[in-house]
Amino acid sequence: MTPPPVKSATAFRTIGEVAEELGLPQHVLRFWETRFPQIQPLKRGGNRRYYRPADIDLLRDIARMLHSEGYTIKGVQKLLGEKPRSVAPSPAPAAALFDDPPRSSPIDLTALRAIRDRLAGALQMARAA
Repeated sequence: MTPPPVKSATAFRTIGEVAEELGLPQHVLRFWETRFPQIQPLKRGGNRRYYRPADIDLLRDIARMLHSEGYTIKGVQKLLGEKPRSVAPSPAPAAALFDDPPRSSPIDLTALRAIRDRLAGALQMARAA
């Protein structure tokens, strides 16, 4: 049996080729399309998907972040939302994915209390109006 011809680096790939290249099942790639709007393979007759080299690079980055770096889908979505599609997201510390401040930084309780008091005053004024 002869091996399949080698495609150029700029050639489009089928979902089967991409899945094999990335070591992922095809259904995972289809699922990621529903979670990451940046993934938009060309679809031809019968909904056959053809991935561009940029799509494959994006999928490789997503796979790396999810499987190697420990990000959640929501965390990767947040990272991709901050960067244009053509730029690969740089890994961010896990603490950057949450609204909570990092545990190592001290919290300025005085400033928080002042904010709380201003909000409570504004709420009282709104209720009185």
